[in-house]
Amino acid sequence: MVNQEHEFLLEMTGISKEFPGVKALDKVNLKVRPHSIHALMGENGAGKSTLLKCLFGIYEKNEGDIVFLGQHINFQSSKEALESGVSMVHQELNQVLQCTVMDNIWLGRYPTKGLFVDHDKMYQDTQAIFKELDINIDPRVKVNTLSVSQMQMLEIAKAFSYDAKIVIMDEPTSSLTEKEVNHLFTIIKKLKDKGCGVVYISHKMEEIFAICDEITILRDGQWVDTRPLEGLDMDSIIAMMVGRELTQRFPEKSNTPKDTILEVKGLTALNQPSIQDISFELKAGEILGVAGLVGSRRTDIVETIFGVRERSDGQILLNGKEVKNHDAHEAINNGFALVTEERRSTGIYGNLDITFNSLVANVDNYKTKTGLLSNKKMKSDTQWVIDSMSVKTPSHETAIGSLSGGNQQKVIIGRWLLTQPDVLMLDEPTRGIDVGAKFEIYQLILELAKKNKGIIIISSEMPELLGITDRILVMSNGRAAGVVDTKDTTQNEILELASRYL
Repeated sequence: MVNQEHEFLLEMTGISKEFPGVKALDKVNLKVRPHSIHALMGENGAGKSTLLKCLFGIYEKNEGDIVFLGQHINFQSSKEALESGVSMVHQELNQVLQCTVMDNIWLGRYPTKGLFVDHDKMYQDTQAIFKELDINIDPRVKVNTLSVSQMQMLEIAKAFSYDAKIVIMDEPTSSLTEKEVNHLFTIIKKLKDKGCGVVYISHKMEEIFAICDEITILRDGQWVDTRPLEGLDMDSIIAMMVGRELTQRFPEKSNTPKDTILEVKGLTALNQPSIQDISFELKAGEILGVAGLVGSRRTDIVETIFGVRERSDGQILLNGKEVKNHDAHEAINNGFALVTEERRSTGIYGNLDITFNSLVANVDNYKTKTGLLSNKKMKSDTQWVIDSMSVKTPSHETAIGSLSGGNQQKVIIGRWLLTQPDVLMLDEPTRGIDVGAKFEIYQLILELAKKNKGIIIISSEMPELLGITDRILVMSNGRAAGVVDTKDTTQNEILELASRYL
């Protein structure tokens, strides 16, 4: 059990952090009690990640005070923070996939018997933790055989193994099904019952109200308020986050679908299991949603259309003309663009700057007659991405990996808009993005539709599909279960179709 003699397990007071050209944190506070789940919310770029990096010693704060278990601390590394009882479960999982589950938990601190690793003790200790947390995973299997949700549970078990007093969870449900989310919530509540303080970061309001006790809100690097969740509603939280009333979660629909721009006929991917016999039409000016349960192969559709997944059968017709799209380069030249789901692994070049990440899909457009690149045009287009997408960045030269997730996503979307596609395909475009940034992206998508672009959106968020699309293609186990008009459908109808071929 956690020592209860202090009112707060963790007190971060007046924390400030400056980078060249930007003040990321300006006297921010965060106080976490034992036996509590504390929501940390704010728009992308509000300073949440920077604040936690100051706690973990990844960044050195410029001013402020951190008290942990009654002691003034200044961790010099995340290793020191972990060993002291502060742990973090990241949204982007970083695990050694070729090693076993128990190796990942005890990496760097193996139990030993003489000069050798005590595998029996490591197995027993892992099993004991799994039993306490009700996790059903074989400690001896390799991590690369686990599902995303099991990897998430493994990270929590690792935090538990350090006897953590503070556990920080960054968007822990972003890749989980509803059943898996419920299991995760059960484990989080067990941590709370043990006396831990859980800092819960999420943009999903429903989760915040379901599980959290208190909330701290940041905006533009400043502390706005800390309050009990009881008595607050969604609108008041959004207003504090964005600094204004957000009366709508979705823009007013003002696009008008016109003639068919894309026809997909009998599309089947080569390597099964994958999509089979998928047919649909997309009109110019239309926003077509793709719904389905986890494993329904929604992503396989856009990957096959884009040429990164090989097809064995079917036709793709753009403006009545058949296109082959054998690879991504050919797809781009044919007028297609794809914003991928996994932003960090397949979307950005994390160590490279905003300019490179904005222009990489359109490099041929910047060549002069002499074969050199036009710096003037490159600079102009990079600025267009920053301005049109409202990207918060100190400069063009800033590494994209240092931006918040929402700002990274804006750069990626801007990158593809520079290619002037006829068909823009977006796979989970607002995953891990706050409500204010979501609204901006929805507005942008709507404006593109009004310019007669064809838009395909894959989303796991039902309100998003119902709020932004014109029609919804429902997938079930690699097959098309039906296409519904958004204005006439219900969530129940979509879920029934999604279960048709299970």
